[in-house]
Amino acid sequence: MFALTATLVAAFLASSAAAHGGVNRYIIDGELYQGWSPYNVASGQTSIERPYSSYNPIMDAADATIHCNDAGSASGAQLTATVAAGAEITAQWDQWTHREGPVMVYMADCGGDCSSVNSATLKWFKIDEAGLLSGTLGKGEWGNGVIVDTLEWTSTIPANLKPGNYMIRHELLALHQANTPQFYPECAQLKVTGSGSASPSGSALVSFPGGYSMSDPGITINIYDAATAAKTTYQAPGPTVWSG
Repeated sequence: MFALTATLVAAFLASSAAAHGGVNRYIIDGELYQGWSPYNVASGQTSIERPYSSYNPIMDAADATIHCNDAGSASGAQLTATVAAGAEITAQWDQWTHREGPVMVYMADCGGDCSSVNSATLKWFKIDEAGLLSGTLGKGEWGNGVIVDTLEWTSTIPANLKPGNYMIRHELLALHQANTPQFYPECAQLKVTGSGSASPSGSALVSFPGGYSMSDPGITINIYDAATAAKTTYQAPGPTVWSG
């Protein structure tokens, strides 16, 4: 009886995880960087990605782990990838099933060695986003749909960003359940090179938690409500994209 129950529980957990996802690897300047493996033991893992424990969503914009889907610390064997300002970075997922909702990409200046910084203390600026791409909220094409179809997302590091150590944060916000947003953020460490001099400031910078509220129009939303479903515009949460 116990063996049967354990088997059923394991099957349930596997099916639940399969419905979600997280960033599994990165491609930077043509080089592949393995991401964190949340269902493997932490010991022995080396990655540019910060540790995270599961593919399950964060359900509250004020959740203490919404910055990077973790407690905020680097792994014991944390790596950092070097990338030139103006270069592309591609995040890849092994699985993703939710078409409705935006893709958002943030960065944060660590002010020094990122491995010694708790990601909950950082100030984040948005470098990329894709919300509703075409059609209506109820039957349109979304940024998340691109992830479903391709399992990857490519962004460009702002060309004039000043050199330094940064975190990059990829976030998928799933809106497929009425008034029940699901946040899926993961972070990785970068060393940005180049001769840029630009830095975001003021309203371009947000904290996590703090950057979102559950009352934001792009977060708690019912895309199946007739009036809402017919709309052709969507406001993604957080600041506007900073281009440098």
